[in-house]
Amino acid sequence: MTQEDILKALGNVQEPDLGSDIVSLNMVKDVQINGNEVSFTIVLTTPACPMKDLMRNAAINAVRLLVNKEANVQVNFTANTNSKRTDPGQILPKVKNIIAVVSGKGGVGKSTVSANLALALAQGGAKVGLMDADIYGPSVPIMFGVRGERPKMMAGGEKGLIVPLERYGIKLMSIGLLVDEKNAVVWRGPMASSAIKQFVTDVFWDELDYLVIDMPPGTGDIHLTLMQTVPVTGVIVVTTPQDVALADAKKGIAMFGQAQIKVPIIGIVENMSYFTPAELPNNRYYIFGKEGGKKLAEEYDIPFLGQIPLVQSIREGGDKGMPIMMTDDEVTKSAFSDFAGLAARSIAMRNASLEATRVIEVVA
Repeated sequence: MTQEDILKALGNVQEPDLGSDIVSLNMVKDVQINGNEVSFTIVLTTPACPMKDLMRNAAINAVRLLVNKEANVQVNFTANTNSKRTDPGQILPKVKNIIAVVSGKGGVGKSTVSANLALALAQGGAKVGLMDADIYGPSVPIMFGVRGERPKMMAGGEKGLIVPLERYGIKLMSIGLLVDEKNAVVWRGPMASSAIKQFVTDVFWDELDYLVIDMPPGTGDIHLTLMQTVPVTGVIVVTTPQDVALADAKKGIAMFGQAQIKVPIIGIVENMSYFTPAELPNNRYYIFGKEGGKKLAEEYDIPFLGQIPLVQSIREGGDKGMPIMMTDDEVTKSAFSDFAGLAARSIAMRNASLEATRVIEVVA
């Protein structure tokens, strides 16, 4: 066996999302051969790649079928998260992907989805930050058990930089970490927008594969400010199955599809899809309707990223400062992990096939 033999065989292994073989995509590294022992590393486009097992099996089969049926093949994985940023890099220069999690209305569990998405991506090996952009209703301090904690400052820029808190392996920033939670944030739109801009420009996010931004409900000033400040890789839309939520989700989709904005929709996730009581784990009760989010994704030809059940432990975990991804509830964790894997896959496909998002300058 030679290295050329191995690479020729692996040229038959397709990367499922990028539409080419892993050798042409320069994803195969460190080919080692010792007798019948073969090892190599596949460089994934994201640590959270849900196709990892499929690619491993395909690679092993290719070597055994085309090179040596007695080969003992060891496939290792590493990741180099792909990015499509072409901006000058003055703002968030080390952040590869900026993902805005949005909803047309409140009450659909957007913050819960954002928090557990960030954690699931981090558990997959990615470097992740979570920015709570919901100025008037910040949830991160409660959900991550950091109420009352304050971020520190470090030297950098004209005024210094804010150092985000770290919890459960991800970086956190929220207006709730800067103001007393007993006080209402009574700000006009320009002040709220200014705060969001500071969270982007004056926080030391450092190196991240994904910065997940929990946006406020609706389609307003803060959304526009974010897109005028930094190029957003894409948007994840959160909805629940009922018609009222779907109608508002359509407004969110329409906003980001406008010609002067043009931010890609990474996908739709349906939260509170069904209720499963703890004592009847195999039962599903469709309290808010059935598969409304899935039908919406089909209507707009947008990737459907999954269904998250309505489970008591999700609410309890958020209230106690321990999101569901940090608990032992394997069923619900699996739902969020599958969702995060599909989201990471959709982001990788977006970066491979679409033009880079530009910072918007004027919105009429």
